[in-house]
Amino acid sequence: MSSRSIDKSGLLGWRLQAARETAFVGREEEVAVFNAALYGGGCSVLYVHGPGGIGKSALLRRFAHEAAVAGRPVSMVDGRVLEPSPAASEAETELVFRDADAVLLIDDFERVQGLEGWLRERFLPRAPMGALVVIAGRNPPDMRWQADPGWAGALEVLPLRDLRTADAQALMDFSGVPAESREPLLAFAGGHPLALLLGAAAAVKNGGAGRRWTPNQDVVATLLDHLVGELPSAAHRHALEICAHAYTTTEDLLRVAFPEDAGTLFRWLRRLPFVESSSLGLFPHDVVREALEADLRWRDPEGYAVMHDRIHAHLAKRVRTASDADVLGAVAALSYLHRDTDAPPGSHGRHDEGGFQEEPLREEDLGTLLRVAAKDAACAAFWAERRPEAFRLYRRTETGEPVAFSAWLRLTELDEEELRADPIVAMAWAHARATTPLRAGEHLTVSRLWALPPYRGNSPVMDVIQWRVIGNCLRSERMAWSYVEIWQPNQAWVERLRHYGMRDISERPRPGDDAYSLFVHDWRAVPAQAWLERMSRLLVAGPAGGPGAAPAKLAVLSQAEFAEAVRKALRRLPRRDALAASPLTRTRLIAERAGQDPATALGDLLRQAIDDLREDPRSVKFHRALSVTFLRGTPTQELAAERLGLPFTTYRRHLTAGVEHVCADLWRRELYGAGTPAYRSS
Repeated sequence: MSSRSIDKSGLLGWRLQAARETAFVGREEEVAVFNAALYGGGCSVLYVHGPGGIGKSALLRRFAHEAAVAGRPVSMVDGRVLEPSPAASEAETELVFRDADAVLLIDDFERVQGLEGWLRERFLPRAPMGALVVIAGRNPPDMRWQADPGWAGALEVLPLRDLRTADAQALMDFSGVPAESREPLLAFAGGHPLALLLGAAAAVKNGGAGRRWTPNQDVVATLLDHLVGELPSAAHRHALEICAHAYTTTEDLLRVAFPEDAGTLFRWLRRLPFVESSSLGLFPHDVVREALEADLRWRDPEGYAVMHDRIHAHLAKRVRTASDADVLGAVAALSYLHRDTDAPPGSHGRHDEGGFQEEPLREEDLGTLLRVAAKDAACAAFWAERRPEAFRLYRRTETGEPVAFSAWLRLTELDEEELRADPIVAMAWAHARATTPLRAGEHLTVSRLWALPPYRGNSPVMDVIQWRVIGNCLRSERMAWSYVEIWQPNQAWVERLRHYGMRDISERPRPGDDAYSLFVHDWRAVPAQAWLERMSRLLVAGPAGGPGAAPAKLAVLSQAEFAEAVRKALRRLPRRDALAASPLTRTRLIAERAGQDPATALGDLLRQAIDDLREDPRSVKFHRALSVTFLRGTPTQELAAERLGLPFTTYRRHLTAGVEHVCADLWRRELYGAGTPAYRSS
């Protein structure tokens, strides 16, 4: 064997170290804090914490490099191999007691978290003043560090976050990610270093002209193993999957799946290092969320669909029952479930939705409204005077600057002055009258908005206004049409509104010199419940299952047409094939009885309406006439009167009144929904 000394640069370890240093990007603030402490101008203990894969080990290697450059002795201790006992730990870290200039770096501290109290109370107080100790782990430090005045100036806590976009781009440059793969990789991984590196390796391996990167199951599985690891039980895994799917998670949401254990599971989620808290609830790190979503959809698509449907139904109910002040948050949570559909970017909720706040219009805001409305100021002033309660003002939370106004105009009839004052409202009114006019008791709505130029189009404040519009649509009763006007809509806005089942009408209103488009939805043809069900299916079934597809439209009948259809259906009640041809099978009345054959549902509904007449003593005679005539298959009315023991004219009067009651009962349900009480005679 040669005794010739080996050049350090020829060692594999040196090569590995050089590559790691080249790949290190960002973290300037953290390195600056360390260097301040290294050169005696900062703390004695640094506590770095963050979720798995966020770059703690890479940062500690950079700290070790900086310390070596400064000529200070460095000791690196790995919690994965450290025996979790004070004696063993002290033996591994004794350098800090032998040299006052020592730098001690403890990585993977979560593996020996039980030593934290001993470290704080007994180990570190014995270290020399010149020594520097860095602790890095997934969990934040125990609150007793910060509650102790003695540690106030000696401890610096550094929560490690995602890399900034520029740093993430630099990491992809280093990894050689093809240009066409960068945007989807960044959308999946964000600034998470491990996800970026794993995704980059897959993108480079499979890279090629025109190919776009998507996370394969190897990437997803590796991330989940590293970030999440083994979970205590199937219930804990499902709770984490719910947390990943929902916008934010509360005990109330967990109770949908875990009626008994929601509180326990919520407390467990709250302690996970990759789960954060906001005023709305808990949410996981974006990479953990995306990895869990991708894994469950691939591993158990049926279970994924069941979970989605439960969460969707719970959040839809919240939208309908929330107070006016809570509607925006409820709609944002519901909309977030559709973030993986083909809706345009920016159409889903953000965890920083507090950037804009909504307020009712006050008298002192009228001048601002006119300034924001600019060329359309006369129209805005007209409606503000007539319908001030319809208006909302939107301010930037940080500065209080008013940036937009919206108005939700609920209209049952219009006078000539209103038609002349607002060409957009006039066009909506003309469209409704020319298509399917309002029926008695119905109304249409027009959503108007005015915004400062920088906030028009695809901006966060438009998300907030959109949430208000969706909430209004889902909470309105007896709304026939809704219209939304958009100022010079770009393709993203058009696709967004079509995604929500709205179509643009061909005419273009032009208030002043500006071009607007008007988008419309017929809530009688696709009622709120049917709309919600299609939106729910969209995430699981793909774009073909959404409201933007070409669903079979419901029939919108006038009251006279509806009553005539009921009379015919009663006469054909025993014949299912005849009921199948009834226009009633294509009305909201039957659409709300989802899952049933339409003809069978219509027959059941007619029988139920007849039976309901027995509950009112004043209607029993009408029930008897209808029952004998339509339910018992009596061949002629004369025979029906004979079976009832009534004069024919009396029987006819009872039968006619009974049919009118059934028509009135079903018409009320058509207008107001299935929960409407049955009609009662006065």
